[in-house]
Amino acid sequence: MPTFDVSSELDIQEVRNAVDQAAREITSRYDFKNTGTEVELGDGSITLRSSTEDRLAAARQVLEEKLVRRKVSLRGVSYGSVVEASGATVRQEAALAAGISADKARELNKFIKGLGFKGVSSQTQSGQIRVSGKKRDVLQEVITALKEADFGIPLEFGNFRD
Repeated sequence: MPTFDVSSELDIQEVRNAVDQAAREITSRYDFKNTGTEVELGDGSITLRSSTEDRLAAARQVLEEKLVRRKVSLRGVSYGSVVEASGATVRQEAALAAGISADKARELNKFIKGLGFKGVSSQTQSGQIRVSGKKRDVLQEVITALKEADFGIPLEFGNFRD
Protein backbone atom coordinates (compact mmCIF):
# COMPACT_ATOMS: atom_id res chain seq x y z
CA MET A 1 0.00 0.00 0.00
CA PRO A 2 1.60 3.35 -1.06
CA THR A 3 2.31 5.90 1.67
CA PHE A 4 3.94 9.30 2.15
CA ASP A 5 4.74 11.58 5.09
CA VAL A 6 3.72 15.19 5.59
CA SER A 7 6.04 17.19 7.87
CA SER A 8 6.78 20.80 8.74
CA GLU A 9 10.48 21.46 9.20
CA LEU A 10 12.79 24.30 8.27
CA ASP A 11 16.27 23.71 6.88
CA ILE A 12 18.30 24.92 9.86
CA GLN A 13 21.48 25.29 7.79
CA GLU A 14 19.71 27.65 5.38
CA VAL A 15 18.24 29.58 8.33
CA ARG A 16 21.73 29.88 9.84
CA ASN A 17 23.11 31.13 6.52
CA ALA A 18 20.30 33.69 6.20
CA VAL A 19 20.85 34.96 9.77
CA ASP A 20 24.61 35.27 9.12
CA GLN A 21 23.99 37.21 5.90
CA ALA A 22 21.48 39.49 7.63
CA ALA A 23 23.91 40.16 10.51
CA ARG A 24 26.67 40.96 8.03
CA GLU A 25 24.45 43.35 6.09
CA ILE A 26 23.26 45.07 9.28
CA THR A 27 26.82 45.71 10.45
CA SER A 28 27.80 47.20 7.08
CA ARG A 29 24.75 49.37 6.35
CA TYR A 30 24.94 53.08 7.20
CA ASP A 31 21.38 53.35 8.54
CA PHE A 32 22.20 50.75 11.22
CA LYS A 33 25.39 52.48 12.46
CA ASN A 34 25.42 53.13 16.24
CA THR A 35 21.97 51.60 16.76
CA GLY A 36 23.19 48.41 18.41
CA THR A 37 21.11 46.30 16.03
CA GLU A 38 21.81 42.56 16.23
CA VAL A 39 20.39 39.36 14.77
CA GLU A 40 21.20 36.07 16.54
CA LEU A 41 20.19 32.48 15.95
CA GLY A 42 19.36 30.66 19.17
CA ASP A 43 18.10 27.17 19.83
CA GLY A 44 14.86 27.08 17.83
CA SER A 45 14.47 30.85 17.64
CA ILE A 46 15.95 34.03 16.19
CA THR A 47 16.49 37.09 18.41
CA LEU A 48 16.39 40.62 17.01
CA ARG A 49 17.71 43.53 19.13
CA SER A 50 17.91 47.24 18.39
CA SER A 51 17.72 50.68 19.98
CA THR A 52 14.35 51.65 18.46
CA GLU A 53 11.30 49.88 17.13
CA ASP A 54 11.69 51.27 13.62
CA ARG A 55 15.29 49.97 13.40
CA LEU A 56 14.00 46.63 14.70
CA ALA A 57 11.36 46.58 11.94
CA ALA A 58 14.07 47.37 9.36
CA ALA A 59 16.25 44.53 10.72
CA ARG A 60 13.26 42.21 10.52
CA GLN A 61 12.78 43.19 6.87
CA VAL A 62 16.46 42.49 6.12
CA LEU A 63 16.16 39.07 7.82
CA GLU A 64 13.01 38.20 5.87
CA GLU A 65 14.69 39.19 2.58
CA LYS A 66 17.60 36.88 3.34
CA LEU A 67 15.27 34.02 4.35
CA VAL A 68 13.26 34.37 1.13
CA ARG A 69 16.43 34.49 -0.96
CA ARG A 70 17.53 31.24 0.74
CA LYS A 71 14.12 29.67 -0.06
CA VAL A 72 13.10 29.36 3.60
CA SER A 73 9.34 29.68 4.00
CA LEU A 74 8.28 32.67 6.10
CA ARG A 75 5.32 30.59 7.31
CA GLY A 76 7.78 28.68 9.48
CA VAL A 77 8.81 31.83 11.35
CA SER A 78 6.38 33.28 13.90
CA TYR A 79 7.29 36.60 15.49
CA GLY A 80 6.56 37.40 19.10
CA SER A 81 5.73 40.84 20.44
CA VAL A 82 8.29 43.63 20.71
CA VAL A 83 9.59 43.77 24.30
CA GLU A 84 11.39 46.61 26.06
CA ALA A 85 14.83 45.38 27.11
CA SER A 86 17.50 46.81 29.38
CA GLY A 87 19.57 49.80 28.30
CA ALA A 88 16.73 51.53 26.38
CA THR A 89 16.64 48.81 23.72
CA VAL A 90 13.91 46.66 22.24
CA ARG A 91 13.94 42.95 21.51
CA GLN A 92 11.82 40.55 19.48
CA GLU A 93 11.87 36.76 19.36
CA ALA A 94 11.02 34.80 16.22
CA ALA A 95 10.18 31.14 16.85
CA LEU A 96 11.10 28.59 14.16
CA ALA A 97 8.60 25.87 13.26
CA ALA A 98 9.53 22.37 14.32
CA GLY A 99 7.01 19.67 13.56
CA ILE A 100 3.26 19.77 13.17
CA SER A 101 1.32 20.71 16.31
CA ALA A 102 -1.59 18.55 17.48
CA ASP A 103 -4.16 21.17 16.39
CA LYS A 104 -2.66 21.51 12.91
CA ALA A 105 -2.43 17.71 12.62
CA ARG A 106 -6.15 17.43 13.40
CA GLU A 107 -6.89 20.12 10.82
CA LEU A 108 -4.76 18.35 8.18
CA ASN A 109 -6.35 14.96 8.92
CA LYS A 110 -9.82 16.48 8.66
CA PHE A 111 -8.88 18.15 5.36
CA ILE A 112 -7.53 14.87 3.90
CA LYS A 113 -10.66 12.97 4.94
CA GLY A 114 -12.82 15.79 3.55
CA LEU A 115 -11.28 15.37 0.10
CA GLY A 116 -13.39 12.24 -0.24
CA PHE A 117 -10.85 10.01 -1.95
CA LYS A 118 -11.70 6.35 -1.55
CA GLY A 119 -9.18 4.25 0.33
CA VAL A 120 -7.10 7.18 1.66
CA SER A 121 -6.36 7.33 5.38
CA SER A 122 -4.08 9.51 7.49
CA GLN A 123 -2.65 9.23 10.98
CA THR A 124 -0.49 11.46 13.18
CA GLN A 125 2.93 10.14 14.16
CA SER A 126 5.19 12.26 16.40
CA GLY A 127 5.06 15.63 14.65
CA GLN A 128 4.26 14.33 11.19
CA ILE A 129 1.36 12.76 9.33
CA ARG A 130 1.49 9.48 7.44
CA VAL A 131 -0.97 9.27 4.55
CA SER A 132 -1.70 5.89 2.98
CA GLY A 133 -3.90 4.90 0.08
CA LYS A 134 -4.62 2.13 -2.35
CA LYS A 135 -3.41 3.91 -5.48
CA ARG A 136 -0.38 6.06 -6.14
CA ASP A 137 -2.33 8.45 -8.38
CA VAL A 138 -4.80 9.24 -5.61
CA LEU A 139 -1.96 10.02 -3.19
CA GLN A 140 -0.45 12.41 -5.75
CA GLU A 141 -3.81 14.18 -5.94
CA VAL A 142 -3.82 14.47 -2.14
CA ILE A 143 -0.35 16.05 -2.27
CA THR A 144 -1.55 18.52 -4.91
CA ALA A 145 -4.60 19.45 -2.80
CA LEU A 146 -2.43 19.95 0.30
CA LYS A 147 -0.05 22.20 -1.63
CA GLU A 148 -2.92 24.36 -2.86
CA ALA A 149 -4.51 24.74 0.60
CA ASP A 150 -3.12 27.25 3.10
CA PHE A 151 -2.60 25.89 6.61
CA GLY A 152 -0.25 28.62 7.85
CA ILE A 153 2.73 26.28 8.15
CA PRO A 154 5.29 25.10 5.59
CA LEU A 155 4.48 21.57 4.45
CA GLU A 156 7.05 19.11 3.14
CA PHE A 157 6.24 15.81 1.50
CA GLY A 158 8.66 12.93 1.72
CA ASN A 159 9.17 9.24 2.19
CA PHE A 160 6.88 8.36 -0.72
CA ARG A 161 6.77 4.56 -0.93
CA ASP A 162 4.90 2.10 -3.12
